[in-house]
Amino acid sequence: MHHKMAMMKNTLILLVLFAFSGCDTVQQVINASQTTSPGLSNQDIINGLKQALTIGTQNTTSKLSAVDGFFANAAVKILMPPEAQKVESTLRSLGLGSVVDKAVLSMNRAAEDAAKSATPIFVDAIKQMTIPDALGILKGSNTAATDYFKNKTTQALTNAFKPHIDAALAKVNATKYWSDVFTLYNKFSNKPVNTDLSAYVTGKAIDGIFYQVAQEETAIRKDPAARVTDLLKKVFGSTSAQK
Repeated sequence: MHHKMAMMKNTLILLVLFAFSGCDTVQQVINASQTTSPGLSNQDIINGLKQALTIGTQNTTSKLSAVDGFFANAAVKILMPPEAQKVESTLRSLGLGSVVDKAVLSMNRAAEDAAKSATPIFVDAIKQMTIPDALGILKGSNTAATDYFKNKTTQALTNAFKPHIDAALAKVNATKYWSDVFTLYNKFSNKPVNTDLSAYVTGKAIDGIFYQVAQEETAIRKDPAARVTDLLKKVFGSTSAQK
């Protein structure tokens, strides 16, 4: 009798949950109870993830927005696009290498300047994070958080970066020279070059931002020394975070 009463009580609780929360919420609760480690609450997870992402994105923007943050970093340095290499070679052979070098420097300086505007965009994305987002990131790949950012921030970063890059390139007339040279080049080439230098640099700058975010994320996941707070040590040292 006692067993039947207990079963009826449990059934009633589930029905109430379904009635007031909906199937999705109940499933999230069930999933969360099955995936978290003992002593590690959902709130711990979401707080830890937000802390990790805040630290990682702050490190990223600090590094890339500094002078030479892009230009002196081989992994993210913006170079002439592959389709422009023939033109670059021709210019250098004509003794105009300094012109090319100045163009490359101006592209990277523009990206460094634009990177300063990334922080508030990342902060907004972090604030939007839900418990299911956090659980998915914790148990995901080494770049699951970076993928979350790509989904949430790419358009906003593009909108924020482009005005900075437009202004930086305009200071040295880079956009005009690029357009003039490659408009002429495209008339005689089977492989036209994009004459919108600003769009090219904006895209490469955002690629660089996400590359660096991924490096920061991987470090926090893999290197205990990168977990600079007790909460990060608790969350990323848990069995839930182990692949």
